Amino acid sequence: MDKVISCEFNMDTACVELRFADGSMISIDCTAVENEVADNMYQRSELDYLIYNDPAAYADLILNGNAETYLKTVTEYKPLD
Repeated sequence: MDKVISCEFNMDTACVELRFADGSMISIDCTAVENEVADNMYQRSELDYLIYNDPAAYADLILNGNAETYLKTVTEYKPLD
């Protein structure tokens, strides 16, 4: 399960799907991930950007990285006064 042959967002299931050379597959439920790690609409937007534009980076972040730290680093949230 080391060589990824495809990684794409499946709009019908709202999942990022990774297919491996050995025939196995991982499906990441993007809605569940957003509900778990995103605290506001800005963080959800950041995750959505990765899902649609770079699903491989999204999968790598969720499977190997720390999504909460990433979102706190890249998201700037300024509440309205």
